Amino acid sequence: MANLQIKGIDDDLYSEIKKLAVGENRSISQQILFLTKEYLARRKKIQAIRPPAQVLLALSGSWADDRSAVKIIKEIKEARRSSKKLRGGL
Repeated sequence: MANLQIKGIDDDLYSEIKKLAVGENRSISQQILFLTKEYLARRKKIQAIRPPAQVLLALSGSWADDRSAVKIIKEIKEARRSSKKLRGGL
């Protein structure tokens, strides 16, 4: 098993880690290992989720249709039905 030594850690950060370790009944070393493992696990999950922009970009160009844009728009408009409620006006 490897050893790791951390130098130059800020006193405030060390204090926070120490408080966490005491509160969770761990040594400082155990707390650092716990926090590191937790961070890495979350990071993998977050990286696995694709942002909405990537999803949309992946869909870009995936729609294939032989009809022209004018014909598609015409079909959409023809498929619409006006509501009886609106026939008399607002």
